[in-house]
Amino acid sequence: MPLETHAAADLSLADQRWQARIDLAAAHRLAVMHGFHEGIFNHLTLRVPGTEDRYYQIPFGTHWSEVRASTFMEVGYDGALLAGEGHIEQSCYAIHAPIHRLNPRAAAVFHTHMPFASALSRLEDPRILPIGQTEIGTMIHTAYDMDYHGPAFDPAEGERLAEILGDKTVLMMASHGVATIGRTVAEAYDRLYYVERVAQVQLYAMWTQRPLKFLPEDVVQETVAQFAGKAPRYGDESNAEWHFAALKRLLDRREPDYRD
Repeated sequence: MPLETHAAADLSLADQRWQARIDLAAAHRLAVMHGFHEGIFNHLTLRVPGTEDRYYQIPFGTHWSEVRASTFMEVGYDGALLAGEGHIEQSCYAIHAPIHRLNPRAAAVFHTHMPFASALSRLEDPRILPIGQTEIGTMIHTAYDMDYHGPAFDPAEGERLAEILGDKTVLMMASHGVATIGRTVAEAYDRLYYVERVAQVQLYAMWTQRPLKFLPEDVVQETVAQFAGKAPRYGDESNAEWHFAALKRLLDRREPDYRD
């Protein structure tokens, strides 16, 4: 099983689980800071380290600005409350539990209705276009659910979404929002951050009503190759881990109580 937390290899299982809670709490607080949240809805979940049948979820009614490491419940893939107190929000369970269960890379599953990605999902053609470097780096990992079926209260919907996601790590959900997955909180949050920035820039470019400048196919393919393995790596951590660590340092100065 992949490790679900930053630098988890050097920690005991108990410490891994607490670090997982800290990272997931940080993701909720950062999502408020970055404007990714929508009231008390949307969901950021993480498989409980060392398990294959449960994940962390906040109690229904908790605002993301209130989330702390101690806030999370443990919810089973069967929908049972295994630890903690509170109501299990049904659409979170219906979407997230099947993706955690069916996709071994989905230790973290983040689903939001953040404004720019959600606006892009409302278009007849919601695809990320090859008009810039960051767009290419995101589009090659993105799958598209083109059919909205209403609110998700049945795990069959999560199973359907897991199948559409396949081997991708970003899912654009028509008339709905976006989901990202990762082996760590850092990976899932990094993808969430950049898909929102990509959607924002694309919509801004479209709003000018001037012709978009599509990159030539050979440049697209060379850029894809660079992202696929030729890009520099700094130390033992991925760019996502570096990014998330920097964001947590900012959070530590502003809202250190998320670690409680």
